[in-house]
Amino acid sequence: MRISRSVTATTAVVALITVVCGGCSSSKKTTAPASTPPPVIATPTSTGSPTTEPTSTESASPTESASPSPSAGTAGVVAAATIGKFQNILVDSQGRTLYLFEADTSPTSTCYDDCATAWPPALTTGAPTAANGADQAKLSTTTRKDGKTQIVYNGHPLYYFEGDKAQGDTNGEESSAFGAKWYVVNVSGTKVEGD
Repeated sequence: MRISRSVTATTAVVALITVVCGGCSSSKKTTAPASTPPPVIATPTSTGSPTTEPTSTESASPTESASPSPSAGTAGVVAAATIGKFQNILVDSQGRTLYLFEADTSPTSTCYDDCATAWPPALTTGAPTAANGADQAKLSTTTRKDGKTQIVYNGHPLYYFEGDKAQGDTNGEESSAFGAKWYVVNVSGTKVEGD
C-alpha cells in the first residue's frame, strides 16, 4: 500500500512537471515557467503520519484551462514558490500566482463586481493552510459581501488574475486597474516590485 502511494505520488509529480514545462504561455508579460514545482500537499494517513500525496487538482491535463478559483469545498493552500525572477512568492496548491491589491488598506476586500471578475478573490471554505515556506501565522480570512470567505495573508486579501492562464504566469504584476496597483506577494506578506 505504501509503495503504491509512493508510485502514485511520483507519477503525479512527473506529470505535473511535464504540465509546467510544456504548458507555459508565451504572452508578452508571462514569466518563465515555475522554477519550483507547485507543492505536493502532505496529508495525514490513518496512522497520523504525513505522506505526500498529490491533491486531485494537481493532476489537471495541459488542455484544461487554469481555473482562477480554488476547488469548491476545500480549504485554501498558500505556498511559496520561485517563479522566473520572483523568489518565494505566494501561490496556491496548483502553482497559480496570488496577488495583493494596494487599494485594500485593511483585511477587508474592496474588489467587487467587474474588479472581482478580472481579479477573482482567493476563496476557501475552511481554514487556509500554509505550505512550502509560507507562514501559517500570517494567514487569516475575511468574509466578502456575498458571504464567501477570502484568504488573507499578512493583512492583505489575496486574488488571482484572470490574465494568468497557466501555472507560473505573473501577468498581473504591477498592473494598474480599478484605482490601484496589483503585486505578487512574498512570504513576508509584502508586495514585490521590480518588473
